[in-house]
Amino acid sequence: MSEAATDPTTEAFLAHRNLLFTVAYEVLGSAADAEDVLQETWLQWVKADRGQVRDQRALLVRITTRQALNRLRTLKRRKEAYVGPWLPEPLLTAPDVAEDVELAESVSMALMLVLETLSPTERAVFVLREVFDIGYDEIAAAVDKSPTAVRQIAHRARRHVDARRPRQTVSSTEGRAVLESFRCAVETGNPQALLDVLAPEVVLMSDGGGIKHAALRPVTGAERVARMFAGGMGKLEGTITTEPIVVNGSPALLVRLDGEIDGVMAISVEDARITGLYYVRNPEKLSRVTSATPLTLH
Repeated sequence: MSEAATDPTTEAFLAHRNLLFTVAYEVLGSAADAEDVLQETWLQWVKADRGQVRDQRALLVRITTRQALNRLRTLKRRKEAYVGPWLPEPLLTAPDVAEDVELAESVSMALMLVLETLSPTERAVFVLREVFDIGYDEIAAAVDKSPTAVRQIAHRARRHVDARRPRQTVSSTEGRAVLESFRCAVETGNPQALLDVLAPEVVLMSDGGGIKHAALRPVTGAERVARMFAGGMGKLEGTITTEPIVVNGSPALLVRLDGEIDGVMAISVEDARITGLYYVRNPEKLSRVTSATPLTLH
């Protein structure tokens, strides 16, 4: 066993790494930025006087949250200059994450987009309290607010999210079945089959980041979305293939054009129909989908 593996400082950090990464990712919506936050957290962690640390996990979460909040303000400026809709960076997750409905919802594309409407502090408080059940005193230390203020922020953020989050969550089995129906409809070019699997109010968001072609505004309505798929697929020169994967705790499709990754298609489902389609084509957001080890969020 290497010296690094037996070093208590390293062991403590690694023991909480998945938690810290998930906190940073849910605050930022970017796996690349979350990794940078972890690097910054590590640098501060090794400098800490651990002889004075009563709760290593609490200190690591506090450092990570502060670093994530600092980066979120920078990221907000980047998003304001972004070309077209901004979608969270798809995160490859282990299949067992999808079996935990509450955990899967917390990193779903749909909920991550709702979190985008919160202020930075509201987002951090919501993630720490609602997703990880961290105590108000601990959150207060992480966001430099009083526990009373944090309770008020948590209540306000929860009310805001509850008003906008999906009305129901579905099992991974139902999600896979709906996704397979959508996949078959797209591959066969059957417009009626597409309409059957799309909810009337379905919204399609595509993120090319100005690098790849994507709709500059969300496309709403089953007929418009179906026409886009029917027309768009016919215009592509090459062979399209799709591969089921698990992204952000939910079934998704890895789309390839002539064997090269074209994007990731994630969905949200209600009443056995697709209400949201999220197509990330920006190549800068796709590196973790194939190169990373699927993340287990516990």
